[in-house]
Amino acid sequence: MKKVFKLTITTLSLFMVCNVYSSAPIVEVLQPQIQYQDLISQRQTVDNLLEQALEIQKSPARVSNSGFTAKLPSNMEQISNILLTAHKLEPYRIDFVLGAANANIYNGNVDKAIELYKEALNIAPDDVKTNMYLSSWYRYQNDPQNSEKYLKHLEQIAPEKASLLKQMFATIDKVTKLPITDKLDRKLTQNDAIITLGYALNPDGSMNDILIQRLQKTLELAKQNPESLIIVTGGVPKNNQTEGNLMKDWLIKQGIEGKRIFAENYARSTVENTLFSRYALAHHNIKHTVLISSGSHVRRGQTLLELAVKESGPQDITIETVAALDKPLADLQKVSDKELLGIYRDSLIVLGLPMFNSGVLHD
Repeated sequence: MKKVFKLTITTLSLFMVCNVYSSAPIVEVLQPQIQYQDLISQRQTVDNLLEQALEIQKSPARVSNSGFTAKLPSNMEQISNILLTAHKLEPYRIDFVLGAANANIYNGNVDKAIELYKEALNIAPDDVKTNMYLSSWYRYQNDPQNSEKYLKHLEQIAPEKASLLKQMFATIDKVTKLPITDKLDRKLTQNDAIITLGYALNPDGSMNDILIQRLQKTLELAKQNPESLIIVTGGVPKNNQTEGNLMKDWLIKQGIEGKRIFAENYARSTVENTLFSRYALAHHNIKHTVLISSGSHVRRGQTLLELAVKESGPQDITIETVAALDKPLADLQKVSDKELLGIYRDSLIVLGLPMFNSGVLHD
């Protein structure tokens, strides 16, 4: 009789456990939204899409002016569409959504980018990068309420990143309020440096007039300040030439001593100009640097350099700019929306948020 009773209790317990589990809500995972039977595997499809995006990213076609050298807007739109297609196959890969959003930022479509960042946030509400993007781009749009909302969430989940973002905002605010000038009012010493940012070479490997204009301003300051270090930076090769080497050679031909000049030959962008040049500043313990570029470009250069040296040093360095005028001086005093967008976009990259970070497709 005892054995029968025990069996009955056990059976009843098992029934109750099964009943509890059967009444619990069933979790539904996200499923691919498009078919991929024509290829061997879902993985192959995604890899194929990323390879397509990479080929478009590597396209040499550019639009250029003194403030920007940029990929074609149509190329960035294609990359965005490809990444969103990949996301339909891999709905948990928010890096695809962030890359698509950043491609829209590149094209100036901030509203669409914000929509995509929010889509990523629906998948991972505490994703640090996504919250940083949203706080930044709402701030760019002059929407302090939404910007502050995401910044406060960052303070809870990643206080160190929130601090970095506040530092970025403060640097942007400071630099964009400074007047543009084409003169240097102080005397530079051996503890000071001149940094000149490069510009894309012509297809035959010769220097563009915009770059020569920057060098002419560099020559002017170098002659006035014979003790200062000179850094020339630019490394996109054209016809076996790089900006850095050509810039150094040009200055030497104009009478500047070669031993004063460090040519940085690897930077492919304004971001890399500043990231790679900062180590020369740190090594020589430079106290003050003058950054030279086109008038519509110097604010971005200064902002990025100020953010970069906070990580590498010298910690007590001061930075100012002298412009090679690409527009009348009065016209340069107001920061354009396009210029401000470039400052925000590249500042985030300096902080460690790349445009693309998906397999073979990366900055």
